[in-house]
Amino acid sequence: MKSHVLLLSTLLLAQSAFAQKEKKTTAQNESLKAPESSVLGSLISSKPRYTREMVLGNILKGALENMHLSNKTIDDALSVNAFKVYLERLDYGKQFLLQSDVKALEKFKKEFDDMLISGDLKILDTSSELLNKRIGQIEKHVESILDKPLDYTKKDFIETDPKKRTFPATEKDLYAHWGKLMKYEVMSRIVDMKEEQSGVATDEKGNKKKPTMEKKLSDVEMEKEARSKVLKSYKKIFARLVNEKRNDKLDKFYNAITKVFDPHTNYLIPEEKEDFDIDMSGKLEGIGAILREDNSYIKVERIVPGSASWKTKEVEAEDIILKVGQGKEEPVDVVDMSLRDAVKLIRGKKGTEVRLTIKKPNGLIKVVPITRDVVEIDESYVKGTVLELAPNKTKIGYINIPKFYRDFNDRAGRNVTDDTRKEIVRLNKEGVEGVIVDLRNNGGGALEDARMISGLFIDKGPIVQVKAHTGAVDILADTDSTIDFKKPTIVLINRFSASASEIVAAALQDYNRAVIVGGEFSHGKGTVQAVVDLDGYVSPMAKSFSPLGALKITIQKFYRVNGSSTQYKGVTPDIILPDQFSHLESGEKFLDYSIPWGEVKGVKFQRWKNKNDMKVLKANSLGRVRKDEKFTHLSDAMKWYKEQKNKTKRSLTMADFEKERKEIREKTDIFKKELENKDLIVKDLSGNKDKAQVEKFEEFAKTLKKDAVIEESIHIMDDMLKMDKK
Repeated sequence: MKSHVLLLSTLLLAQSAFAQKEKKTTAQNESLKAPESSVLGSLISSKPRYTREMVLGNILKGALENMHLSNKTIDDALSVNAFKVYLERLDYGKQFLLQSDVKALEKFKKEFDDMLISGDLKILDTSSELLNKRIGQIEKHVESILDKPLDYTKKDFIETDPKKRTFPATEKDLYAHWGKLMKYEVMSRIVDMKEEQSGVATDEKGNKKKPTMEKKLSDVEMEKEARSKVLKSYKKIFARLVNEKRNDKLDKFYNAITKVFDPHTNYLIPEEKEDFDIDMSGKLEGIGAILREDNSYIKVERIVPGSASWKTKEVEAEDIILKVGQGKEEPVDVVDMSLRDAVKLIRGKKGTEVRLTIKKPNGLIKVVPITRDVVEIDESYVKGTVLELAPNKTKIGYINIPKFYRDFNDRAGRNVTDDTRKEIVRLNKEGVEGVIVDLRNNGGGALEDARMISGLFIDKGPIVQVKAHTGAVDILADTDSTIDFKKPTIVLINRFSASASEIVAAALQDYNRAVIVGGEFSHGKGTVQAVVDLDGYVSPMAKSFSPLGALKITIQKFYRVNGSSTQYKGVTPDIILPDQFSHLESGEKFLDYSIPWGEVKGVKFQRWKNKNDMKVLKANSLGRVRKDEKFTHLSDAMKWYKEQKNKTKRSLTMADFEKERKEIREKTDIFKKELENKDLIVKDLSGNKDKAQVEKFEEFAKTLKKDAVIEESIHIMDDMLKMDKK
């Protein structure tokens, strides 16, 4: 979870829609540039007052007020809400600030609008002073707590949900909370060591962990070791907080304002803009190693097959990176460095050399030179296969679309539409009788590809309506009469299917072209974002402040061809199945400041003619689900996970803690044992004999065989095919 896998999901880069908006709203774009000409122009003559924060703040204000869908004004009322967001970002856990500290910060709650314009971000200095003071006090208190053995028999509990806690009234209350927290952390470490020593500890995949301790420890030694590890870990956290970089502080301030506009509008510091581009294109220039933080170290979690690291045959999972050097330059020590900062050193242009000083799990230290190259993140790309389930063994095509990727900087680059079309061509050659398009966990991507992929399954016609804040509605249509796939189609969605994936599901549902199958609703992100490079709005005399980063801003809203918005409510499947994420409050409806649902006038479109009897399909599916062992297992698991999620008070006695941990481990072991269907055949269509690729396909096939939704979708497809042949 801490891996450097940048899951900027639920984002939608609508370049084509934004280009249309620029053509149609010249006046608005001139208004956007007004801060640069009218405000910044007058400031250039008085250089002492001309700061980077002033430049950035005025550009952000102009962009937000003139381009955002909501037409909100940055004023005192908005400032009050921005202050609430800022406070949450500053101390979400209510673990550092006292009520008196919060009161001291409240004097700024109506000044966010003024600070944005003036560039005098007084709240940042005041916040830092208050936090650093409390961190210093807490660190000393934590040292004194962890200096001696703790009492694990005293009856007490800790509330782990910050929403159910208030900011401490006094320093005594603050220290009491940290006393509980440290005891909870130490107990957790002790039980971890006991489980590892006894051989019952497992990793995230449920595999037995290899012992890392050199010798067996007594209970007393274990307790001492646990206190030492917790202290070391928290001292690192405290140091990070005290030495927080200016950019991170600015991020808190600016995004407190953007989040009040809507959850998907945010300021991207320069590094985050780079990460966004990588996420959208599915490729980067670097070494091809997935990294994670592990206490003071940067560890290799996984090597991307075919990447520069993979080609060396010397860098492997679990290696620790100690130093990073640029070619023959003096290497930089990355121990105790943040993952983000370490990644900055490791990434670089194709063809350049980086030298990693790595420590192997056996203790061997070596320097590995790596020539950086383009890394394609395979997990981002479309995958296809043929599924056959006994006893029918009907050939069913399966296409997994994890995101709607497109490299806007490379017209000849890889994109999701071309890859999906290639898979359809391949499946047609295989003679499949229907196809399952899997959009589960697909957080969106390029609007253009949502339009074009929908068009692969229909003749031609409107796909989605897009409404700007001016009230103007554009209709994006498929104008190509070619139908790439004409046979029965199922589209899978869940509550993590968002944005572009919801457009495809909604369009194919409205056209009666596909049966939508999945959890009770999709995410409900029915808005369009554009990414604005803020350097483009800086006057030549202020270029020294570049790079300023970017603004991802909500500019439009989606509506289905039937007139209903996908925003907030999402897409409701035709056939609802038990969902493995049903215990999570995930979706637009759970987000603060989300844009409300709405309607526009529907447009004319030609519905697809098929013989699907939806009542029969639903009834047949429900009957199978009720008897299916996998779904029973899944429903039991989700019920238990929900119960655990609601248990936020945790006991601080070791006896209770160990009992609870044992129950959780046993239950987790039961629910992690997924049932694999041996009757499901998954065909490799790639023809790739490379060992790494074969292993990846085998893992992919195993995942499908354990997926109850895939199995039921095949049964639904069989029902559809029978109806089609009548």
